[in-house]
Amino acid sequence: MDHLRANGFRVKPIAVEDPAVQRDRYGIPEPLAGCHTARVEGYAIEGHVPAREIRRLLAGKPKARGLACGHAGRLAGHGGQPLRAL
Repeated sequence: MDHLRANGFRVKPIAVEDPAVQRDRYGIPEPLAGCHTARVEGYAIEGHVPAREIRRLLAGKPKARGLACGHAGRLAGHGGQPLRAL
């Protein structure tokens, strides 16, 4: 969340009892589950998706549910796990 704040996104953390329920609601498959789930302008963002990729998503407005980068993604260019369109 700090990464997104540092890149101009307004972040509102909401604790939920069962994150899997939120991921299911947003259409995020379990194999792509990460440690953070977010909604940005109607798109689902899962895991440590870099701010630049979220901006690309928002600028392009593709017909997709969002972007996911599971646990291995950890910010450094999204690490060893590739981003996945949902």
